[in-house]
Amino acid sequence: MRAASFVPDELEWPGTWADRTGRERTPSIPAHEVAGVVSEVRYGTSGLAVGDRVFGLTDWHRDGAAAEYVAVEARNLAPIPEELGFVQAAALPLAGLTAWQGLFVHGELRPGQRVLIHGAGGGTGTLAVQLAREAGAHVIATGRGRAAEVAAEMGAKTFVDLERERFEDVEPVDLVFDTIGGELLERSAGNVKPGGTLVSITAPPPVRPEGGRAVFFIVEPNRDQLTELARRAAAGLLRPHVGAVHPLAEAREAFQGKRGVPGKVVLEI
Repeated sequence: MRAASFVPDELEWPGTWADRTGRERTPSIPAHEVAGVVSEVRYGTSGLAVGDRVFGLTDWHRDGAAAEYVAVEARNLAPIPEELGFVQAAALPLAGLTAWQGLFVHGELRPGQRVLIHGAGGGTGTLAVQLAREAGAHVIATGRGRAAEVAAEMGAKTFVDLERERFEDVEPVDLVFDTIGGELLERSAGNVKPGGTLVSITAPPPVRPEGGRAVFFIVEPNRDQLTELARRAAAGLLRPHVGAVHPLAEAREAFQGKRGVPGKVVLEI
């Protein structure tokens, strides 16, 4: 391992404390976003070799990457381009795959469409804004006021300060991509054009857009998508938003302070 990242509520996931059969597995090692160097390859593994720089996701029901070594299925990893550092790479897998799948796989975003992204200042939100912009969409971002500058820098055309403004006042969109949930998700269907799509990573949307779709999904590892995300990051077309970097010895403090940090928190190992 060289760097690892995580999400704020990871310690609340059932899979952090139990295996797939429900049996307790403690002590548990958190942080499921991996960036490091291959030190061993088991028989039958293809596509990777000892010494390769790689990044990706570990299985949710197995130990994570806040450690010196971690075992990961090869299909969940992709090469890190030379232009990309380990800290940047560690901030990319979960947020990048979530943004990609939410926008293009489930949201079916196309050039010229309007997309509203809730939580544009977070790790997933900032990448979603960039990917949507590069896809030729008109991006409207929401979040706390402090995220306005970041959202504009990433390519949002409009920013809605949720502490002062109503996103319902924005013209209806083809796609709403929600990373916040709660009351915001409940109100979002009304902002979708007839036949449009509401996608959330927090919970199943309680209201379906008129004539459209409501989708809840959990991100899945995908080597091809990881490779494309890394290519774009190496080319300067995609920039992970790293909010803070801590040494592994400060992992406890990093988890405790994550909710107040915009962007991704990375553990450097």
